[in-house]
Amino acid sequence: MPPRTVTTARQRRLGAELRRLREAAGHSSREAAQLLGIDHTKISHMETARFGISGDRIRAIACAFGCDDQQYIEALIKIAEDRTKGWWHEYRESLPADFLDLAELEHHARGMRTYQIAHIPGLLQTEDHINAIFAETDPPLVGADLQRRIRHRLQRQSVLDREWPPRYEAVIHEAALRMQFGGRRVARAQLEHLLRMSERDHVTIQVIPFDAGGFAGSGQSIFYAQGDVHQLDTVQLDATHGIALLDSPTQLRNYRNLLDRMKAKALTAGQSRDFIKTIINDL
Repeated sequence: MPPRTVTTARQRRLGAELRRLREAAGHSSREAAQLLGIDHTKISHMETARFGISGDRIRAIACAFGCDDQQYIEALIKIAEDRTKGWWHEYRESLPADFLDLAELEHHARGMRTYQIAHIPGLLQTEDHINAIFAETDPPLVGADLQRRIRHRLQRQSVLDREWPPRYEAVIHEAALRMQFGGRRVARAQLEHLLRMSERDHVTIQVIPFDAGGFAGSGQSIFYAQGDVHQLDTVQLDATHGIALLDSPTQLRNYRNLLDRMKAKALTAGQSRDFIKTIINDL
């Protein structure tokens, strides 16, 4: 099997988890290779996702490294044996890799939590709102490139329309609700769309109003994707250069606690719907 020329975030995450298993067992790459009866260079290839890995090999690794968490092992095998290509692969040569990694992360998530201070969450944006946001990019997006980005974001939203969709929880600051991207008409339609989405059983939208005061983490947007097991959760943060994906146990715990604190500051789901209606009436 030839080495991969391009790796996805999901493949790299599998490699990172294999490295964590080895390090938790206290083995160097050479020691691990001796235990498994393979050349030590294969350890590096597996941990950097340069080559694929079979489910049987993962079981052998887990056994050699003393891991007996069967749910975790089966979740790793599921990633390793997944050969399907999602819809986002059609954008492989036309959009930045971060766009594809985010779509893949959302597609496989068992649940999603997000906090946004300046923007409506991407999965809850209307097409006109998306268009207005991309109109502000620098350098400007035009033509086919603009249309691809709009189409990609709209396709991402299909994850909430599946027969068995993941649980989605969004905490949105009042600042994001009052940003009038595209003008009053577009802003009103966007807020009305939020209300409709909030009525779905698997979607919860809560608002942090200005008068809630300060709170931890208020200056950043956060997206938390839940994996098949808690060890495979992922935090995604926006940055000027692209997205950052965090997955260390300490980082995951800290961001779960941060989101819980934000949720506690927010209005209830019912109060949030009333609050959004008030903003709509002000437009």
